[in-house]
Formats: sequence, structure tokens, C-alpha cells
Amino acid sequence: MLRPGIESFCICGMQDYRKLRVWRKAHELALAVRRTANRLPRTGYASLRKQITTSAESIPFNIVEGCGASSPKELGRFLDISIKSTMELEYQLKLALDYGVLDEAEGKALSGEVVDTRRMLCGLRAKVLASA
Repeated sequence: MLRPGIESFCICGMQDYRKLRVWRKAHELALAVRRTANRLPRTGYASLRKQITTSAESIPFNIVEGCGASSPKELGRFLDISIKSTMELEYQLKLALDYGVLDEAEGKALSGEVVDTRRMLCGLRAKVLASA
């Protein structure tokens, strides 16, 4: 059985991702990153634009997939993948800043959101794995 605060989103052994604040934050982050990536130059930065959106979308994708897991340990594994995607996204945003193709204020704001999302994911992963 999952610990208090985690069982509140369990449905028949599966977790309802829509009840997770971290999923909502990751979803909003993915939308914001997509809007930002669409403004990157088309020429010369197509792979960076694709990677940025892929990493951003991977965060909520893995939260959702993990919520279908059959055990807390398996959910923890998907949360770990989401955490790794935040690391990748944070670096990709830095790279876009260093290339000069991303507005500094926007890049720093997005990076801050990435870090906040990662903190939330780490907290949830710790709670989930403690219940395993």
C-alpha cells in the first residue's frame, strides 16, 4: 500500500496522473517549451528544436506511463526517467541560450520551471520508493 499522500491518486491499483501536481506542472512546462521551441530559427537548429520538445514532452509522458505501473518500484522507475529528461532539457535550454537563439529571460524562466519540476519529481519518487 502506498504511503499517505500517494494513495489519494490510486484507482484500482493504478494511479490517476491527473491528480498529481507534478504532472500538471510537467504538462504546462511541455506546452511552454513547445511554444518557445517553435520560435527558434528554422535553419540550422531543427535538431535542437526537436530535442528540446522531445525532452519536455518525455517528462509528463513518463509520469503518465508510470501511473499505469503495477508496483511502486515500477512507478519509481518511470519517475526516474522523467527526472533524467529534466536534466536533458535543462542542458538543451542552456545550449540554446549559449547559441544565442533563446531569449535570456525566457530561457532562465523555463530553466527555473525545469528545476522546480525536477524537485517535485524527486520528492514523489522518494515517497513512492519508500512505500515499495
